[in-house]
Amino acid sequence: MTLAAVVMIFVSLVLAAFAAVTLWWTMHAWRTPETLAGTRFAPPDGEQHLTFSLLLPARHETAVLEHTVERLLRSTHEGFEIIIIVGHDDPETAEVAHRVALGAPGRILVVTDHNEQKNKPRALNTALPYVRGDVVGVFDAEDQVHPLLLEHVDHAFRATDADVVQGGVQLINFHSSWYSLQNCLEYFFWFRSRLHLHAKKGFIPLGGNTVFVRSDVLRRANGWDGTCLAEDCDLGVRLSSRGAKVVVAYDATIVTREETPGSVTALLKQRTRWHQGFLQVLRKGEWRRLPTWRARMLARYTLTSPFLQAFSGVVIPLGVAIAIWAQLPVFVALVTFLPVLPMAATLMFQIVGLHDFGRQYDLRIRWHHYAKLVLGSFPYALVLSTAALRAVWREYTGKRNWELTTHVGAHLSAARPATEVAA
Repeated sequence: MTLAAVVMIFVSLVLAAFAAVTLWWTMHAWRTPETLAGTRFAPPDGEQHLTFSLLLPARHETAVLEHTVERLLRSTHEGFEIIIIVGHDDPETAEVAHRVALGAPGRILVVTDHNEQKNKPRALNTALPYVRGDVVGVFDAEDQVHPLLLEHVDHAFRATDADVVQGGVQLINFHSSWYSLQNCLEYFFWFRSRLHLHAKKGFIPLGGNTVFVRSDVLRRANGWDGTCLAEDCDLGVRLSSRGAKVVVAYDATIVTREETPGSVTALLKQRTRWHQGFLQVLRKGEWRRLPTWRARMLARYTLTSPFLQAFSGVVIPLGVAIAIWAQLPVFVALVTFLPVLPMAATLMFQIVGLHDFGRQYDLRIRWHHYAKLVLGSFPYALVLSTAALRAVWREYTGKRNWELTTHVGAHLSAARPATEVAA
């Protein structure tokens, strides 16, 4: 057997396994009606026992911060405070923060982050000493938060005796760009399905916002790692390794809505940061303390996913070149089709998921959206693979600066009635 044939068989088996695992956890929530029903918040009982400190780090977020704070202030829960964290070198955002704080005296506190190197985890740690609530909640400056969310989270903590409650986050502006549809569906499957599987298996990379942690649990964990580019994943790994109980709930009616990155470059940088953060968490090795072998294996696979995605970005063009110019035996040629089966199944499930996404959010999905999903899948995968390659290189060279994602509020006008977004 030639070297080219061996390479093709190895690459095909790895890609097929990667695609099959992706399909497995994409479909997790839909395995049975009971599983799907269990992914939602249970109806609250009308009682309010917990108090919340809602942390809102904001850096160069003048376009969206005021709207986010206004939404948080509409919460039907009585026991909450909002702590806005602004940088000492960002007077424009600070001015907006202090202005909205004057409109809600006693409810909003503005804290200044004086760290020379600015990033989200350092901002969150700056606010931690000021926390007075039983539970710390984290939101991003562009989040559109539902007024009933805190009541549901309060009930979830009490009903399940959880240490952490992870709520749903959903990108909503699916029509903004060629890649926004794929990006929205990615979030849909991640929060609707995959995180529930992680919580069930005892290892979960938490989401960056709409995550709630008991204050005493968070303080015992010493807050966030200020050097990590995926502070949410890192916190989830550390809490999972210490036996914290994590509950995940996704309910389209009260999900936190966000926007997709505004350009391919912004998307590339965002995914680079996430991938590199996963590699940092992998290198730290806290996941090795997870109590079960299954949880450790899931952690190892999840945290090495940037390597797998980078690998696919390299070998797919290589495989195409070999298939075109090399003379392969029939058996080898058949093996190369193995990855196509789970990939095609995943794409079909995404098409079904797009219909469900539109139905849950009252968005009219037309035929051209399905066409955009199919035609954009491969280019989108290339962007993600490029981001993974970039993350591996940045981590290897020790370049770990925080690349900020700019927000313009595209999601604020995206959630219009279905008749308005059909055109």
